[in-house]
Amino acid sequence: MNNRATFTRMEDSTAAEWQVIGGDFVQFTKTLPDRVITHLRLLENDYGGFPVDRYTHCLQTATLAARDGRDEEYVVCALLHDIGDTLGTFNHPDIAAAILKPFVSEENLWMVQNHAIFQGYNFFHHLGMDRNMRERFKDNPHYTRTAEFVDLYDNPAFDTNAKFMPLQEFEPMLRRVMARPRQSLYLAALQK
Repeated sequence: MNNRATFTRMEDSTAAEWQVIGGDFVQFTKTLPDRVITHLRLLENDYGGFPVDRYTHCLQTATLAARDGRDEEYVVCALLHDIGDTLGTFNHPDIAAAILKPFVSEENLWMVQNHAIFQGYNFFHHLGMDRNMRERFKDNPHYTRTAEFVDLYDNPAFDTNAKFMPLQEFEPMLRRVMARPRQSLYLAALQK
């Protein structure tokens, strides 16, 4: 960390400086799972009026998916689907999707990005909203997958008596999924 670039404008940077920055970037990417786990733990004791805190809800959702035999990527999506609640109060699925986007398939990304609208079927009518808002996506190829995610894992994960897996059991999955970016603006540079 002592070797740093000296430019004041990126247009004045040099290839040598980008070698330094790139080296630090590679090391920084290795700690991404740790930062995500730290942020997920911020949901602990954050009830927001719900029967369980948001952290427990995420663990219950992931546990249900894991026990149902879903693959690691899907389980990690279940674990992180509400991680955006603290920073994206009005758009939490966008935050979760942004974190997961480099690492997951299109169908899992779409599922996370749109899960709140699909979950809305279960409660929007209590808020004077259209509970059938998800129907605008009825022709989307990921509609059924997302509806199933909500029905099987997200919706029933507010159980105060549920037995669920601890975060430590999900950490290896999270690390493996986040070790393999599939898409990124910087992916080509990382593969050099």
